[in-house]
Amino acid sequence: MKSTYLLAAATLVLATTAYAADKKDDASPAPAEVIRVGKDPWPSQYKPYPGQTTVIRSATIYDGTGRRLDNAMIRIENGKVAEIGPSVAVPPGAKLIEAAGKYVTAGIIDIHSHLGVYPSPGVQAHSDGNEATSPARPEVWAEHSVWPQDPGFSRALAGGITALHVLPGSANLFGGRGTTLKPVYGRSVQEMKFPNAPYSLKMACGENPKRVYGSRNQLPSTRMGNIAYARQLWSDAAAYKRRWDDYSSRAEAGKAKPTDVPRRELAMDTLAGVLSGEILVQNHCYRADEMANVISMSKEFGYKVTAFHHAVESYKIADMLKAEGICSAMWADWYGFKMESYDGIRENIALVDAAGACAIVHSDDANGIQRLNQEAAKAIAAGRRLGLTITPEYAWTWLSLNPAKGLGIADRTGSLEVGKAADVVLWSAEPFSVYARPMNVWIDGALMYDWDDPKRRPIADFELGQPGQGEVK
Repeated sequence: MKSTYLLAAATLVLATTAYAADKKDDASPAPAEVIRVGKDPWPSQYKPYPGQTTVIRSATIYDGTGRRLDNAMIRIENGKVAEIGPSVAVPPGAKLIEAAGKYVTAGIIDIHSHLGVYPSPGVQAHSDGNEATSPARPEVWAEHSVWPQDPGFSRALAGGITALHVLPGSANLFGGRGTTLKPVYGRSVQEMKFPNAPYSLKMACGENPKRVYGSRNQLPSTRMGNIAYARQLWSDAAAYKRRWDDYSSRAEAGKAKPTDVPRRELAMDTLAGVLSGEILVQNHCYRADEMANVISMSKEFGYKVTAFHHAVESYKIADMLKAEGICSAMWADWYGFKMESYDGIRENIALVDAAGACAIVHSDDANGIQRLNQEAAKAIAAGRRLGLTITPEYAWTWLSLNPAKGLGIADRTGSLEVGKAADVVLWSAEPFSVYARPMNVWIDGALMYDWDDPKRRPIADFELGQPGQGEVK
């Protein structure tokens, strides 16, 4: 009796197992989860400060697109440019600023800054801009070195800066990712980040990488070593991207297993982002021949250089830069301090612009960022001495709209156009004059700096209680 019961039970188990197997064969496999590399794992936490509806009247306006409006008005409302022209509506309760004899411009954008990664005071404990441990460090991000309490941020704001791009230094061929910030103090760098601004990859060519690593008796020690090292890394990055693309296509088709997910490499994530067109290349480069070499390399591996920085010989290849749609971020008159800067000329910015290429005035300096308007004025003067016609309202594009284009944020800022962010500066006089100073600076429609109100001159926590704290000009 017992054996008969066991036989029946075994038969039932076998039948149930067979039925389950048949059902499994009939069912479609559940699609595996598609693993993806996060494109923005450190998103912005910036929140605009509260503002009020403001109308500026009777001002001369340089709108950042090259237009000049005389005896004009602009209305700032809900963080945006609401209206601009000869006359605008003045809503009840709006703050009205009489600006006869004064000038209004789009906020200045510095595309090349090291604020936060080389902050003030400039001591070794604060020196966090160069991860000079390998010629290629694309895995590092400048924002992870930014000290949000750098007093330089408030000084930049006082100079009319409404956005800035912080980059790693140029010791490496691949220096890491750059980040776009607003000069507003936050507890973390994420609270300063320009929302959804593209990341950049800082690259460098020329003397710096070959000097730093050649002195250690390693590749690269020559310019040919620079290019060879970079080409190999781009080749590796292309293979890495292919592995992820292949996995993604198979996973989306339900044909990949969890074990098929490629090993994630942070350095390659950055380079693959460049190859996908999601991360912009900001390339430190001085000489014309080296910029031409980099352009050829970019075509070989299918990426685009967004801007050459410093670029003291851009005037020699301005036609090439125009054809490739590459910006040049330049100094007004820095030259000759090392061999690769020997052929720098004061007319560089004006000549690049005259050729129809994208010209930008940048600082690369904690002091220069406070007076970029004066740096641009020097470039205007040099161009005029050469016989070029350069109006001040047009030259303002070198400080606002062109750097916005170079950072991938021109759809949101860089010019005073209806619907764009109200990043606005009210100047005491013609803004290219050495006597002009910002009276008011608005960021996203919030009054962040007021010359006449000490309470609206931001002070870093680091400065509190120290002699000379804050803006004391």
